[in-house]
Amino acid sequence: MPDVVFMFEVHQPYRLRDNILLHLIKGSFKQFSGERSLHSILFDEELNRSIFERVASRCYIPATKILIEVNRRLRENGRPFKFSLSISGVFIEQALKWNRVVIDVISEAVSEGIAELVDQTYYHSLASLFPEYDEFIEQVTMHRGLLHDIFGVNPIVAENTEFIYNNSIAHLFAKLGYKVILTEGAEQVLGWRSPNYVYRAWGSDARVLLRNYRLSDDIGFRFSDKKWDQYPLTAEKYAKWLSRTHGDVVLIAIDYETFGEHHSIDTGIHEFLRWLPVEISKHHNIVTEFPSTAAFKHPVKDVYNVQPWNTISWADERDLSAWLGNEMQKTIFEFYTFLEPYARAVGGEYLKIWRMLGSSDHLYYISVKGGAAGEVHAYFSPYKDVSTALRVYTEAITVLTSMISNKIAENPRRYAYNIVLPSLYAFHFYLMPGKPLNLKVRSIPELATILEKVPIESIIYHLRRGDLANWIKHFFFMDEVALQLEELTMSIDSIDNYEKLREIVVSILHKYEQQ
Repeated sequence: MPDVVFMFEVHQPYRLRDNILLHLIKGSFKQFSGERSLHSILFDEELNRSIFERVASRCYIPATKILIEVNRRLRENGRPFKFSLSISGVFIEQALKWNRVVIDVISEAVSEGIAELVDQTYYHSLASLFPEYDEFIEQVTMHRGLLHDIFGVNPIVAENTEFIYNNSIAHLFAKLGYKVILTEGAEQVLGWRSPNYVYRAWGSDARVLLRNYRLSDDIGFRFSDKKWDQYPLTAEKYAKWLSRTHGDVVLIAIDYETFGEHHSIDTGIHEFLRWLPVEISKHHNIVTEFPSTAAFKHPVKDVYNVQPWNTISWADERDLSAWLGNEMQKTIFEFYTFLEPYARAVGGEYLKIWRMLGSSDHLYYISVKGGAAGEVHAYFSPYKDVSTALRVYTEAITVLTSMISNKIAENPRRYAYNIVLPSLYAFHFYLMPGKPLNLKVRSIPELATILEKVPIESIIYHLRRGDLANWIKHFFFMDEVALQLEELTMSIDSIDNYEKLREIVVSILHKYEQQ
């Protein structure tokens, strides 16, 4: 008996203002330079609230109530309609601010045992694609804590933003304690194999459930398409399709907004949702199940091996091109990730806003694809065209960068020692040209520690070349320390004991830290 697993993605981003610079021009820059006002100048609070409340009234509340009511009737015959929800942290934030009823109805579904919550990244971000995994781990951990605090659950099932997946991401989820991972059943990975079985993640014991994108898209994209040869799609017809599908587990994963927003109520989507559990219950060869249960009811059929260079998702061509498919997106993403150590060093509201700007939606809006994929990108974008989306995001990231730079410049001593660079910008030690040492540092505290044991010849080599001074000056804004190292370089030959030179360099760094 195959299990049918329904997973609904629940997410709303914080959308940016279309006139950020105009706001800065009208008001003094000083007026908007405080942490508390930065959110209001970058994000269109009125737009975000109106969209959330509209979708809540059309989808989140009525759809969840429908499922609760239907399940209360189905409970009598012992065939409840089970489903799972993957809710981003920023969605929960907005629900708590603007419509607490959304949280209440979801909590009711969870407490009645018909809904299972799935973990994801808190900000629905592309953090899994960063050079380092610290941010990804932190966001997943934040999300797990939020679900525990709000709903009292501790999920063992996780999905990455937009089902982005590779072996490294799976390994991280497994390391964080997740037993089941949801992702796309991508044909470029599966080949001749079916997505309708339980797989195992490469290199770990985590089980992987794969989305059946054809059956998912039949509801998500084609339901209201009158040109579709299967239109109209009824609950009875869809339940028959499920009953005739071969395999052990059929994962249907779609946006929750499908039910009343993407497909308007007048298309009959609510009636479809109301009758689907009933029609499924008529077929005794299928049953709906939670992903945490379905993944262990059936044996593992094979390993799902997705190398990082072949990373998949559920968007567009089942790859990363929805967010990194053109040079604009790649350049913006590179700059955004470069800003991470500085946002982290400053912390507070600056770090939170940096994370909000990292929601995958912002890069999604800057896609220049044509055809069906381009139509989907345009549908989700709040901007009239790609050039507007690019301008708005560029303005936002520029303003945030300026704010962070000003904050660090006010007191570089306070923040420099909190900056931890990604490995891409780490300082690599050499003994001499062409003789690299297996030593690198990403922060000033690491540098002070390594300098105490690195060969003195390496220290002299880098001092004479100005490498240390330049790295410290350009990445940590420590002009004073850089100047002292440059001055020390001029007097290297007058120092009779090179070990004393080591002590001087280390003392300069520690002195700056203490100040």
